[in-house]
Amino acid sequence: MSTFAVHPDGELIIRLRQGDLDALAELYEKYKRTIFRTVWAITRDQGAAEDILQESFLRLLTHAAQMRTDGPVGPWLYRVAVNQSYTWIQKHRRSGNVLDAVLEQLTAPLVAPPDRLVERREVQETVQQAIGKLPFDRQVVVVLFYLEGLGLKEIADVLQVPEGTVKSRLHYAREALRDLLVERSAAPEMSYEFT
Repeated sequence: MSTFAVHPDGELIIRLRQGDLDALAELYEKYKRTIFRTVWAITRDQGAAEDILQESFLRLLTHAAQMRTDGPVGPWLYRVAVNQSYTWIQKHRRSGNVLDAVLEQLTAPLVAPPDRLVERREVQETVQQAIGKLPFDRQVVVVLFYLEGLGLKEIADVLQVPEGTVKSRLHYAREALRDLLVERSAAPEMSYEFT
């Protein structure tokens, strides 16, 4: 007879099934920051991020009976939150979607003089615009990989796609970002060189 180990999150799910709302509160405390940060990085709208965060946990409450107990709840919550973020973006037609939080993490200074802060902000804006041009599925992979620090397998679990698909999306996202940034920075330098 095969048995599986109950994950600590699974224990909370079991309690939740029994009507223990303190278990939901514990899961909320454990995951609220990362889910909120992910949704905010995708939508760039605090109100939407708050609403999607709450909706994600309401769905956890309503689907507790179907949840597995042998693994963490995080990937399921990420999947729900990312799907809701995508729906929100489609509804609000946010074609200029940019990911400030990712950029701040990637380009934030430890300590910088004032003249470098202006330059760094210009770089951030350029990178934001480039990320905003990526297809949504690649933006999500960038957020989960760089902002949330998830591994390729974890992202594959969240998005319910093969790990190779995640690698491919991340590869093409990096390539597109590099091309967009090189293209954007090359034109002004060339004009200065030839004048």
